[in-house]
Amino acid sequence: MKTAAICTIGDEILIGQIVDTNSSHIALELNRIGVRVMEMRSLADDRHAIYSGLDNLLRMYDIVITTGGLGPTKDDITKYVLAELSDSKRYVMHNGQLETVARILSARGIELTDINRNQALVPENAEVIVNSLGTAPAMVFRFPEGKYRHSPTLYSLPGVPFEAIALLPEVVRDMTSRNLLDIICHKTICTYGIPESTLAKMVERWEDALPEDMRLAYLPNAMSGVRMRLSLYGGADKAAMKRIDSEFNKIRPLLGESIYGEGEDTLYSFIANYMLEHKQTLSVAESCTGGKIASLFTSLPGASGFFYGSVTSYDNSVKSNVLGVSSCILEQYGAVSRECAEAMATGVRKVLGTDFGLSTTGIAGPDGGTVEKPVGTVWVAVAFTGKDGADRVESRKFEFSRGTRSVNIDRFSSNAVNFLRLTILHSSEL
Repeated sequence: MKTAAICTIGDEILIGQIVDTNSSHIALELNRIGVRVMEMRSLADDRHAIYSGLDNLLRMYDIVITTGGLGPTKDDITKYVLAELSDSKRYVMHNGQLETVARILSARGIELTDINRNQALVPENAEVIVNSLGTAPAMVFRFPEGKYRHSPTLYSLPGVPFEAIALLPEVVRDMTSRNLLDIICHKTICTYGIPESTLAKMVERWEDALPEDMRLAYLPNAMSGVRMRLSLYGGADKAAMKRIDSEFNKIRPLLGESIYGEGEDTLYSFIANYMLEHKQTLSVAESCTGGKIASLFTSLPGASGFFYGSVTSYDNSVKSNVLGVSSCILEQYGAVSRECAEAMATGVRKVLGTDFGLSTTGIAGPDGGTVEKPVGTVWVAVAFTGKDGADRVESRKFEFSRGTRSVNIDRFSSNAVNFLRLTILHSSEL
């Protein structure tokens, strides 16, 4: 299995001025293709720090990917350190990147200066992947075996996140074409509602009995649950996939409804696919989640085919005046209650005329909790028409240990959508 390190370069990361999102995106992509990320580092805009840091990583790992330090200003010195590291004696102009630089600046009405032109200058030992979205190219350095006692490859990407992410497919293509990847077959099943530790205990015997050439990885995420990825090394054909399917089929009955998809599926894409396939529609009434659920649904292509809209009913007056929640419910039970959640789901379904209505009402914190209703409490409800033609509402309370406001909003949102999924699965029985 190939090993890799990811290295971000820039003082702005080390002083906390920006958050490094590049490393997580790169790690996910390398994970997907069977490259094991062993280390992540952040280095200052300092020649010695960059040189010694990268030299050390290249000695230990097959692949090193860097982001940052390729801009036009004087503190962007990564390219010059890479020239030294790769024993490049001069710089050459890459015409393809120069054309891109000129095009981008012209579209912005900016004159092409020597500073901009120099971004297309690369060390002579670098191979270039043209960055069509920015002025700094991606560079590839292949080191001979004599230098590090193995032949590592270094990919240098720009630090701007959307540029780095857009270049990743080309990086993977280069790895594949150069045979830097082991032959590997992956399959992932997506689960929700079972904590990672509990899930691991449930499948412990099955995991221990896996063939030696298979490996299981748990990939937990607050919004999508726990993904279980099974990898088979040494083959990537139909026979390999058939073996993986056979192993996963052994635990499907055990995990049951907690499995909602495969590969890159999400809870939101599951709902979208179901709604579109069955020509059903959805609306959402959100209090404590503040539009998070609606935002994630509308981020999906084709959402207009099933998602009608949402009401962010944060204040009780909106719950009453727009969704029709009675003042009696609010006075007697409070906004964070089964009764209010059910009235919200029923109200938004009626107002927007959809087949399903989903609601959330809770306490995200950090303040506002009580002994009876602590921070982390949320009521979720789903309104729909039962198989007998009668209007129905299903609801459930979730209680989470105290977390940050953003964490609780994520928890509330994902559990609400999962509750909608489970309600849909059983709606024909209700």
